[in-house]
Amino acid sequence: MKNTHLTQTRFCNLELSDSILRGLKDAGFNHCTPIQHKALPLSLRGKDVAGQAQTGTGKTAAFLLATFQHLLNDEDELDSNEIDAEEPVPKAVARLKHNINPSAIILAPTRELAIQIHKDALQLGKHLNLKLALIYGGTDYQKQLDSLKANVDIIIGTPGRIIDFYRQNTFSLDNVKVTVMDEADRMFDLGFIKDIRYLLRRMPPPDQRLNMLFSATLSYKVTELAYEHMNNPVLIRIETEEVTSKAIQQSAFCPSNEQKIPLLIGILNQHKPQRSIIFVNTKRCAEQLDDTLNANGYKTAALSGDVPQDKRQRLLADFQENKITLLIATDVAARGLHIADVSHVFNYDLPQDAEDYVHRIGRTARFGTSGIAISFICEQYAYSMPDIEDYIDQKIPVLTITEDLLAEIIIPAKRPERTKSDYQGKRPAQNKTGRPR
Repeated sequence: MKNTHLTQTRFCNLELSDSILRGLKDAGFNHCTPIQHKALPLSLRGKDVAGQAQTGTGKTAAFLLATFQHLLNDEDELDSNEIDAEEPVPKAVARLKHNINPSAIILAPTRELAIQIHKDALQLGKHLNLKLALIYGGTDYQKQLDSLKANVDIIIGTPGRIIDFYRQNTFSLDNVKVTVMDEADRMFDLGFIKDIRYLLRRMPPPDQRLNMLFSATLSYKVTELAYEHMNNPVLIRIETEEVTSKAIQQSAFCPSNEQKIPLLIGILNQHKPQRSIIFVNTKRCAEQLDDTLNANGYKTAALSGDVPQDKRQRLLADFQENKITLLIATDVAARGLHIADVSHVFNYDLPQDAEDYVHRIGRTARFGTSGIAISFICEQYAYSMPDIEDYIDQKIPVLTITEDLLAEIIIPAKRPERTKSDYQGKRPAQNKTGRPR
């Protein structure tokens, strides 16, 4: 891995405890990325931060390290109060020992991002005596409930499931000392902002906790959220071109609809990528492409919004372990997934939102590596390209489709059509509150 994405700032020169530095050393991290270099000196001194940074730039470590250190400082302060107090003052301290009062809440828009943050927290906090709970919808309801009852320090999860448990009085928000909102712009896209505000208004006032917000864009609505629920935050911007765009070789082809699959297979045959993500716009397209690529000798899996959570995690694990070499995904996977060593990203369908293009191609060229992004400007989605080029402020070179790139393909058998009776009698799974999971 190249180190061109790192700064000269070393973690050991920041105000981090020895136990945190040991976790960083074990993970092989010595120097800060730009977002860490700008955010950590502020957040480690208790200053709220609203940061703009793309995925793959180290923002997860930036807020995890600050969270860990803030809780360690708070713990030291409580210990000092217990020693110095003439009376058993700290009723609050006693209450903490008997009730479930998490000290930090980390909110993420998707299950996959929450899972990845939890994984990173376990790695970086391996030498800390902090208990973590991972909370998200779709699966493991009882297991997650049990994890909350273990006097947890940090809750990492999606807003809906966290609210679900909170409304059951499973835990209190009265003692929250740190709040993190990751990918805040995505929170707006997915309609979570009412849920976010519901939680924030039940926590101590902003000036009584450390608040961190990260987003790919610091749009008006994101900064409004920051100023409403944070304590005079410092805005930090890491421009896209500083971190990823120069490392990604972008190109495009203009196929007819009939040429798309032969062209894709021809490019795959030529490039022979070890691990790639192919983005499509619909579940139906994902299924058709999955069938065709499998029939033509490629190990693939399709990931869309209605794939059950257990299966999603299994598919992603297989992809990371190279049991599957191609992941076909709708935009449910465009954000929040940290998958190492993705060499190629294919926009089989151009995204209809220019911002999603950046998030898609950001799956490659992570942490200073290089990557390739190839887009198809087809008949159906060609209108998206001008908006994409305006958004990224650059022209994407269009390559010629040559005969050797159009592969002969095997047409797979059609999937059986679902009938109305396939859906009869089926009801969505419910949790203990009777709400659909």
